[in-house]
Amino acid sequence: MPKTYEPIATQTLGSAQSSVTFSSIPGTYTDLVLIITGTVSSEGSARFQCNGDTATNYSTTLLYGNGTSALSGRAANQNYGAIGRIGTVVSNSIIHFMNYSNTTTFKTVISRGNTSNLFVTAQATLWRATPAAITSIVLTPENAANWDSGSTFTLYGIKAA
Repeated sequence: MPKTYEPIATQTLGSAQSSVTFSSIPGTYTDLVLIITGTVSSEGSARFQCNGDTATNYSTTLLYGNGTSALSGRAANQNYGAIGRIGTVVSNSIIHFMNYSNTTTFKTVISRGNTSNLFVTAQATLWRATPAAITSIVLTPENAANWDSGSTFTLYGIKAA
């Protein structure tokens, strides 16, 4: 089987940070996968923005479960895309940026995440700005929280098979 996941960049935080940025993302892959393992200073949702777009061009559908109950929701015309909840205990999130290098279509982003003691989440986000390749991604936790020291972010490119 051919190797299809190719590491582009990894960031492991040496101190708490309010955001993490991947920039100058090459357009040589079909899709991107971002894996986050870490914690935040205050539990809440994590967000992303592509190419510095802070306009209301993001819409998200989400599913959430905590072992006792489940819920779903939708948010349209947001100025960020949803990654899902991140906890103060170790959380894991996997985010797929589909067809990220295409310059003629809107971008679909699918993410799922969990913490060991609280919840699982899944989101589908549509970034519907003027079609452009994704060249940068900024990740921020909500509620003015910080990514904690030791959190790791790895961006992979997926090669065409």
